[in-house]
Amino acid sequence: MKFELKSKYNPSGDQPKAIKELIASIKINQHTVLLGATGTGKTFTMANIIEKYGKNTLVLAPNKTLANQLFIELKEMFPNNKVEYYISNFDFYQPEAYKPSTDTYIEKSSQQNWQLEMMRTSATTSLITNDDVIVVASVAAIFGHRNPIEYGDSFTKIKIGQKIKRKIFLYELVQMAYERKDDLFPGSFTTKGDVIEISPSWTDQFHLRIEMFGDEIEQIVEINNVTKNIIKRYDNFVIFPANFHTVKQNEIKGVVNQIEEDLHIRLTEFKKRGKLLEAQRLEQRVRFDIEQLEEFGMTSGIENYSIYFDKHRSKGETPDTLLSYFPKDYLLIIDESHLSIPQIKGMYKGDKSRKENLVEYGFRLPSALDNRPLMIEEFEKKIGKTVYVSATPSEYELEKSGNKFVEQIIRPTGLLDPIIELRPEKNQLDDLMAEIYNRKKLDQRVFINTTTKKLSEDIATYMKDNGISVAYLHYDLKTLEREDVLRKLRMGIYDCVVGINLLREGLDIPEVSLVAILDANKNGFMRNTRSLIQLIGRASRNSDGKVIMYADHNSKSMTEAIKETDRRREIQIAYNDENGIVPKTIIKDIPKPALEEFENRHKVKFSAMKIKEKLSVLEKEMMEASSKYDFERAIKLRDLITEIKGGLK
Repeated sequence: MKFELKSKYNPSGDQPKAIKELIASIKINQHTVLLGATGTGKTFTMANIIEKYGKNTLVLAPNKTLANQLFIELKEMFPNNKVEYYISNFDFYQPEAYKPSTDTYIEKSSQQNWQLEMMRTSATTSLITNDDVIVVASVAAIFGHRNPIEYGDSFTKIKIGQKIKRKIFLYELVQMAYERKDDLFPGSFTTKGDVIEISPSWTDQFHLRIEMFGDEIEQIVEINNVTKNIIKRYDNFVIFPANFHTVKQNEIKGVVNQIEEDLHIRLTEFKKRGKLLEAQRLEQRVRFDIEQLEEFGMTSGIENYSIYFDKHRSKGETPDTLLSYFPKDYLLIIDESHLSIPQIKGMYKGDKSRKENLVEYGFRLPSALDNRPLMIEEFEKKIGKTVYVSATPSEYELEKSGNKFVEQIIRPTGLLDPIIELRPEKNQLDDLMAEIYNRKKLDQRVFINTTTKKLSEDIATYMKDNGISVAYLHYDLKTLEREDVLRKLRMGIYDCVVGINLLREGLDIPEVSLVAILDANKNGFMRNTRSLIQLIGRASRNSDGKVIMYADHNSKSMTEAIKETDRRREIQIAYNDENGIVPKTIIKDIPKPALEEFENRHKVKFSAMKIKEKLSVLEKEMMEASSKYDFERAIKLRDLITEIKGGLK
């Protein structure tokens, strides 16, 4: 099946040129860079590239929030194709660790999200069975995953007329980690006489009903999991495992023998080195895991034994990941590549350092080191045709593409990159407050970017004392608190927000017409050329966008950022003049607070509800939002639940 892009929009601005050049580059080059300015419609350009290239595509994003946005947008643009979502399957994850300096052991703590696990399963099964798949993923895509051949071998295929004893079929479901339950959820089944009803592990949209007559499969139908009405009939069907780590019982004995051999070797090493405490600790932990494996086929730390279940690689070899499920000619799009690539580079070293301590001090066997993310060199060997997308591509991407890039800097709205002014540091706060007053008269807002937490706090205090409504945005604020600050800024309750890192916090605030950068010439990550260009982009959503850099002299980074912004602005102005376009500020609705929206939905005062009632209703709302792929809302509700539970403790 071919990719079919559905949209009420057509490529505009310099999108048509960018799409044409990107396709031409992809055909002849392994690596291509799209330098796309903020707000130029890079996602729409990506969608056009996916449609025209016509191969399974992986879109990598640097965080879950951006991955969620891309998933929703691409799902809307490709309604007739498989658009999947693959991120960490944990709502919360504290990895196991040991700190020798303080003799502190941190036990693994996690809260698994079965819906995210379901979506991960959906992604891998789609890649195995379809050739029109788009997977939007976070950096979770480079972490170890079951080998696709082994995964494929664990499928159970059924068809009408097939002879199979009911007892054997149910045993096969259990072997694939399906649980027998009265209340079905993905990864479970129930039986009533000759009727077996399965809730597949990869979806919560339907159940599978299998009707048998004696030892023969008579009917296979897809049913609505609420009304029980028949949606679709099948002649044959493939049932995928409920869990990636599913291991057949007849394989457990061989795995346990290998674990015991390695345990014996490791215990001997520890005893020779006089590490009796470490030996005792390791034997106790591994023996417990072995007992769990023999009895249940699973154990809580089964990922640390993944190498024993993998018949396709030896110790130390490159692990399989989500990338292993893609064909050789797949397309890889790395969004915000200046952020994504450093993440990929850093994952292996961080994981290795943590696990080496666990192994050295007897908390894990050396096999734990084989359950790991890819090294950057291994990642590079597994990628297909690659497009790096960023407003500020780094040296890595440019070097890979031979310092060539495709440019997209004209916004469909006609909005320009902001004007930049340089002003001295002397009396900068008084000068800035005058600017804030002027913006307030125009019902516009201001971002103030500083270099230290103390300076941010001092500025916020000084401005409050002088009658300016200001909020200090910092890392200690919880998700709902940050959301509340930005919402009040948009409403005009706050005139400005001051903080250190406003790249993450204020990506799309059209009311912000002024960005003030204090200490603009300071050296450091937050004042390099790339960061300054990103900060400047925060003022590009408003037709009156302006940036003021406060510094007594220009740094090299300032000069480069100003030069690049002026270059883009000239091109944008020329395009607008040629096409009679007048820039207009983006109009965007201001969302209601999470609690107010919740109360309106339920016609009840949240504060008057009992704690258990609050948690029950909020958890139901969270699951409903997640099932509709509204992960942004689900995350807010999850954080609210966490805050309530924290209050109880």
